[in-house]
Amino acid sequence: MTSTAQALLEAQSRGLDRLDAQLLLLHALGRAPHDRAWLLAHDTDALPPAVQATFDALVQRRSGGEPLAYLTGHKEFFGLDLQIDARVLVPRPDTETLVEWALEVLDEASVRSNPALPDARDTAEPALPGRWYRPLEGEAPQALRGGGISVIDLGTGSGAVALALKHARPGLQVSATDASADALQVAQANAQRLGLAIEFIQGSWLTPIEGRYHAIVSNPPYIAAQDRHLMDLTHEPLQALASGDDGLDDIRPIIAQARAHLHPGGWLLLEHGYDQAESVRALLSGAGFEEVQSRLDLSGIERCSGGRAPRA
Repeated sequence: MTSTAQALLEAQSRGLDRLDAQLLLLHALGRAPHDRAWLLAHDTDALPPAVQATFDALVQRRSGGEPLAYLTGHKEFFGLDLQIDARVLVPRPDTETLVEWALEVLDEASVRSNPALPDARDTAEPALPGRWYRPLEGEAPQALRGGGISVIDLGTGSGAVALALKHARPGLQVSATDASADALQVAQANAQRLGLAIEFIQGSWLTPIEGRYHAIVSNPPYIAAQDRHLMDLTHEPLQALASGDDGLDDIRPIIAQARAHLHPGGWLLLEHGYDQAESVRALLSGAGFEEVQSRLDLSGIERCSGGRAPRA
């Protein structure tokens, strides 16, 4: 029989990196992904035949390019454990840039709409494990922020962005749309499991929306249809990735529709491709947005761009 250590070495010999192999073996064993120390402590244990067979099948699928999150059914995003399958795009760490920027503008909207909030400048609170947020002068503690402030996430997929915002600021009124009924099922299941109240709406971008929001956020498809990178993403839903010849076919209507659905001074924030920041900023400026700017992702690339609707 094959030992734990031998199984991991064999998986690595087939092209898997060590972390992927460990996470797949833990999944086959029915253990939590943070149990990697258990593998070291039990490296000479023989794997039961059923576990070995399951692990071998997972290794084969991973070697074929299938995302790890589809194999384990889970993906961590902004401190949340999301359930993921092939109906939705796998959330990427770079999208946390969009969440962080959204929290900034929503906190600003909360302070402006509640000038009588108690002073909490000496309060530091964990927004989530490993992340700390010190309120600005005049802000309330985190639990009180977000009340009456609304945000909508367009093309929510697994619900990652909407759920991260609601988890970080429980008082927010969070809505989320997606054209895919399958994707909404995944997002709704995540919201229910995490105990987070989100309004889910099926429809394309802002087409089914009538109200106004303090912020609109979106991580839409933005890869050009002929981009060679799509060849590495064949296991993920194409409609969540590709967007016309220049990758902007979905960003254009979002920008065109957004001002009619923003409160005065509200923000539209968009994730986009590594080489699209200048084009997206031009579209935002052309649509009358102000304070147009971009934010860098974890790799120092301009990954998100946004602008503020006129205040009056």
